[in-house]
Amino acid sequence: MKFTYTLLVAFLLASVGLQAQEGLPANPDPDKCYVRCIAPDVFETRDVRIMVKPAYTILEVTPGEFEPVTERVMVKEGYTRCEYTPATFSTERVAYDYTGSKTTVSVTPATFTDDTEDVLVQPAVNRWEYTPYEGCESDDPNDCQVLCYRSYDPVYRTVPVQRLGYDANSSSAERPATDTRYYTKEVVATPAQCREITVEPEFETITRMVETKAETVVSRQVPAEYITVPQQVLVTAGGLATYEEIDCELINYSVLPINYELGSARLTAESRSIIDGTLLNLMRESPNIRIQLNAHTDSRGSAASNQSLSERRAQSVVNYLVGKGINSSRLVSRGFGESQLKNRCADGVSCSEAEHAENRRTEFRVLNVDQ
Repeated sequence: MKFTYTLLVAFLLASVGLQAQEGLPANPDPDKCYVRCIAPDVFETRDVRIMVKPAYTILEVTPGEFEPVTERVMVKEGYTRCEYTPATFSTERVAYDYTGSKTTVSVTPATFTDDTEDVLVQPAVNRWEYTPYEGCESDDPNDCQVLCYRSYDPVYRTVPVQRLGYDANSSSAERPATDTRYYTKEVVATPAQCREITVEPEFETITRMVETKAETVVSRQVPAEYITVPQQVLVTAGGLATYEEIDCELINYSVLPINYELGSARLTAESRSIIDGTLLNLMRESPNIRIQLNAHTDSRGSAASNQSLSERRAQSVVNYLVGKGINSSRLVSRGFGESQLKNRCADGVSCSEAEHAENRRTEFRVLNVDQ
C-alpha cells in the first residue's frame, strides 16, 4: 500500500498541469501521503418555542351577600274610643319583601379550534458529493470520481396547536324580589261613641333580608402553553476541501495502545490520555480527515457477548472524541468481536495471557473521501 502511494506522488510531481486541472495537491512531499477530504456540514441545534395553546380568561361568579335588617312597623293604629261604646276593628294582611331584588350573572366560557403549525427542523442544504463513474477505464479509482453538487430539501415538522375562537364573557340581569311575606294589622271599623279616649297605635319589629353586596365576576388569566422543538440550523456549509497531508502509515490500521477493564467499555484515565496525544491531536491538526475505529476481543466468552463488547468499546472512543469537540460525522466505529484473531487462540485452544492480549486491540486508520 505504501509503495502504491509513493508511485502516485511521483506521478503527481511529473504532471503539474494535470494536478492543477484535477485539483490534486501542489508540490507534494515524496515521503507523505494525501487523502481527499470533504468538510462536513456543521449544524447547531437550537430550541424553538411553539405556542400550542393560547392564553385565555376564566370568569367566576362571586355570589351576592345579604344581611338581616330590622324594621319597626305599626300593627295597630292609634284610635279614639268613647268611654261607653268601644270601637270595632277589622284585620288586614299587609305584604312585604322578605328577600329583596338581586343581580345575577351568567358566564360563557372561552372556546378553541384545533389547528397545526409547520416548523422548520432542518434547513435546505446544498453540498458537493463524489459519485463513482462506472465507465471509467483507468486502474486508478481516483480518476473515476464525478463531483456532483446536490441539493437537499428542508424538513418540516407539523405541530398540533389550538387557536382561541371566542374568549370568555359574562352578562348580568336584575332579578326582582321573589320571597314575599305578610303581617296583619287591625284597623278601626267604627269609632268609639261617647267620651272620646285616645288610644296610641301599636308597633312590632320585623326582619327582612337586604342585599349588601351584589354578585360580581372575578376573572382569572390562564397562561399560554408552549412546547420546545429542537431545530437544526446550518452554521457552516461543507464542501470539497483540499487534500490533507498525513503519514503514509496512517492509511493502514494502526494499533491504539489503550486497555479496558475486564468486560467493560469504560475508558480509563490512562486510555483517555493516550487518545488525547494521538487521535485528538491528529484530528485537530487535520480538521477535514475522517477516522475509522475498530475494536477486537479475544476468543474467551461467547461470540455474541464479544461482538457487543467490541462495538461498545469502539463507540466509547468515538463518544470521548465527540465530547472533546470532534464532529461525529468524521468518526466511524466498528466492532469485530473475536472474528479477526491475530493468532491461533480460537475457541478451545489453550493460550497464554500474552497471546490472548494480542487479540484484544483497538485499531484506527485515516479514511479517504470515497471510503
